[in-house]
Parts: sequence; C-alpha cells; structure tokens
Amino acid sequence: MDQMDYDKALYYMLWGQWDDLLVLMVRTKDDLLSKKIQHFLHAFHYAGDETKVIQSHDNLLYYLDHAMKYDSEEALLHL
Repeated sequence: MDQMDYDKALYYMLWGQWDDLLVLMVRTKDDLLSKKIQHFLHAFHYAGDETKVIQSHDNLLYYLDHAMKYDSEEALLHL
C-alpha cells in the first residue's frame, strides 16, 4: 500500500482535519484503512457515547501503527 496514505491519515487525525480525512477515506486503495476512517468519522459525528469515539480513534491509530510498521519492515527486506 501507499505509505503516504498512512502518514496523511495520522496527520489529519492529529490536527483534526476531518474533511481531508474523509477525502482520504474515499481515495485510498487500502480498504481496511478506508473502513477504519469511516468508523471513526461516524462515531465522532454521530455517537452520543464518548467511549465509542475513543475506541474507534484508538482502533484507527493501532491500524496505522501496524500498517506503517509492516510497510517499513517489508521495505527493509527488499534492500
């Protein structure tokens, strides 16, 4: 996958750029990333329970961490 998508998603989350995160959700080729962003944005805008927002936020961050770590390890293997 494109490492830039993960970097952008992390940046947009940290700075609260929800519109840009929505655009990334639509444009990324990583279906799982798209679904995680969708769940987070839905929870952020519509969930009345703060724990759902925090859980979806953490799920997205954990996925980004895993994906970025996997991509960097894969890149090292091809050196």
